[in-house]
Amino acid sequence: MIKVGPSGRVAHYFINNKLTLLFIITSLILGVFAVIMTPREEDPQIRVPMVDVILPMPGASPREVEQRVVSPMEKLMWEIPNVEYVYSTSSANMGLVIVRFKVNSSEDTALLKIYDKVAGHMNEMPKGAMMPLIKMHSINDVPVLALTLWGKGYDAYTLTRIAQELELKLRDVPDTSAVDLLGAQRREVRVVLDPVRMAAHHVNPLAIAQSLQAFNSRLPAGDLVNNNRDIRLEVGSWLKDRQDVASVLVGFFMGKPVYLGDVAAIEDGPPLPNQYVLFGVGPAAGEVAGVPKDARGDYPAVTLTVAKRPGVNATILNEQLLRKVDDLKGTLLPRNLNVTITRDYGRTADEKSNELIKHLLLATLSVVLLIALMLGWRESLVVGIAVPVTLAFTLLIYYLAGYTLNRVTLFALIFSIGILVDDATVEIENVHRQMALGKPTVQAILDGAQEIALPAFVGTLCICIVFVPMFFLTGAARYLFVPLAEAVVFAMLASYILSR
Repeated sequence: MIKVGPSGRVAHYFINNKLTLLFIITSLILGVFAVIMTPREEDPQIRVPMVDVILPMPGASPREVEQRVVSPMEKLMWEIPNVEYVYSTSSANMGLVIVRFKVNSSEDTALLKIYDKVAGHMNEMPKGAMMPLIKMHSINDVPVLALTLWGKGYDAYTLTRIAQELELKLRDVPDTSAVDLLGAQRREVRVVLDPVRMAAHHVNPLAIAQSLQAFNSRLPAGDLVNNNRDIRLEVGSWLKDRQDVASVLVGFFMGKPVYLGDVAAIEDGPPLPNQYVLFGVGPAAGEVAGVPKDARGDYPAVTLTVAKRPGVNATILNEQLLRKVDDLKGTLLPRNLNVTITRDYGRTADEKSNELIKHLLLATLSVVLLIALMLGWRESLVVGIAVPVTLAFTLLIYYLAGYTLNRVTLFALIFSIGILVDDATVEIENVHRQMALGKPTVQAILDGAQEIALPAFVGTLCICIVFVPMFFLTGAARYLFVPLAEAVVFAMLASYILSR
């Protein structure tokens, strides 16, 4: 009868147990599942809520805005817990206060606290100040996909109209967040007042503004019930084009009506642009961007950017968005219109993740080959099984903990390979020593496992303790180094348990 201690009994239980093979296969399957299901990103998610508080005050100078609105609002913002920085800027007619919260603060809580603080002190706002506008910013506002629309014969105004339709279609894709247009030239009806004609007709700008507001409205006028039918009545209509605006009644002079077209020039079309997007095509662009070879030069363009919701897999989302764009070609998108991908965060994140996974496999293979050269192929087979199973467990824990596959987490796994093979290697070496003493194979395995149990545990514990201080980091460094520390600790503990 073979006499062994507790660690030897654990090893003896698994030597001929059929559950051992099932355990290994299940672990590898779960690891593959974790790699497929875990969202992929280039960088780890760092949650730093930033809130813009826009303070309109028409007619006020920059100094008045700063003294009467911005400075009091800054003091109020500093009263909110977890606020780390408060920035401000003042200009004519408006002030801006930017509030940055501490890392890992809840975005919903931060926004709610800002709203509560502003609403609770609205009675202290000076006369002439309008209701503040509050807008949240976060790391998830960074676009994951950028599509640039351009083509021969298309101006920025026409491209904007097409991009606006495309924007509505892309918003229907699940998990999309903000969809914005860069370089858009939207339609605008401009009213250029003529001071001479206004004076001749005794019309002032305030009356014109009030008339435009009154005519550009639609209001309910009650219900008409007849023959069991309820007809809802509305009065007024929206101003649709240049003719509608020109026909707005702005006053009376000498008993005759004065229309806006009598005292102003009405222009319908794109406004004066405040931003431009140009797509430049050089000689080397044809093969890379799918650009026609005869398309050379700079073209007016409009870029459509898409951001994702927090925790969403950028790779899968971008694939869905691009499929949507392909389906719209020939219907909403003309055939001669080029849609060039100028940024694909999901593709680059997937490429970098796959590259790191490839290096992870190469590092594992290198360790296995080294063991095969030094100890033998059977020993290298043991290590070749132990390392992937350990990594599979670690990846599964990553998935369950809500982490993403990014350059930090995958680097941590690559870093761990060099040390997580220690337990299995030391076990194999001690079994070799026992077999050299003339013991039978099973007895050598059990004695080797028993002898090395406590030293291997102490060695594993020492390596884990080295990374414990990283768990107490704060700020952005916590998001960069804590996943690395957790990967090493998880991998080392799993390596020790599997070596048993």
